[in-house]
Amino acid sequence: MDFFAGKVAVITGGSSGIGLATARLLADRKAKLVIAARSMDRLVEAASELAKKTEVLPVRTDVQSEADCRNLIDKAVERFGRIDILVNNAGVSMRAMFRDLDLSVIRRSMDVNFYGTVYCTKYALPYLLESKGTVVGVISVAGFKGLPGRTGYSASKFAVYGFLDALRVEHLYDGLHVMLFAPGFTASNIRKSAMTADGSPQGESPRDEGKMMTAEQCARHMLSGIRRRKRRMVLTLLGKITVFFNKFSPGFVDRVEWRVMAREPDSPLRMESGRGMLNRQ
Repeated sequence: MDFFAGKVAVITGGSSGIGLATARLLADRKAKLVIAARSMDRLVEAASELAKKTEVLPVRTDVQSEADCRNLIDKAVERFGRIDILVNNAGVSMRAMFRDLDLSVIRRSMDVNFYGTVYCTKYALPYLLESKGTVVGVISVAGFKGLPGRTGYSASKFAVYGFLDALRVEHLYDGLHVMLFAPGFTASNIRKSAMTADGSPQGESPRDEGKMMTAEQCARHMLSGIRRRKRRMVLTLLGKITVFFNKFSPGFVDRVEWRVMAREPDSPLRMESGRGMLNRQ
């Protein structure tokens, strides 16, 4: 019998991207699913697909709301009686220089990425301790190394890292598995919906999505990590190199990172560089 067969998995951001890809793979393995997202229409569409293979419960959830997160966990337990896996996947990105940023962008980054993880984990924790289950925090390389032009995103992902790392130690001898999962650049909708300086979505990805790891590949790595009870996983060669060299030569990584991010189309770093040169003339 597959490791995941019969397990109950709650996945936030479960109607698209990495969340939906993870749900599909778990459905193939006969896990029972609770998928959460803000759009009920997209949830129902995803659930109708997944229901062909397993039991699935869609629950409309805005992870910025503590009440919504509590309701999500309550509905999961009411339907299935237990929780074995919580995947904190819901997230929002941003792309702008901090000097130009409306502070509401920082606040929303923290509300979705950090507090959404905190709320869902808080209410799921008693059931995860009972099942000796797994809580996953989907962070990013930005949770290990600050990304220029992504101050709010990086801050929120660092916060998730610290929160879940401490939670792991608190329950070191309770059988709880905590995994920090950093996909690197993955083809998904997160860049299209990323917030600009005023909080509006940028609409188009600044990167070639066709050259990135697919959401399904990312999900396969996640399930492997859950099965092996990994502490953390950093995906993609670029992500691994960034995290490794930042320990020994952070200044060098800063300079390389700046150049890489400045090459993006309409990069806020490139515009900032141009502004700086004008100011020096």
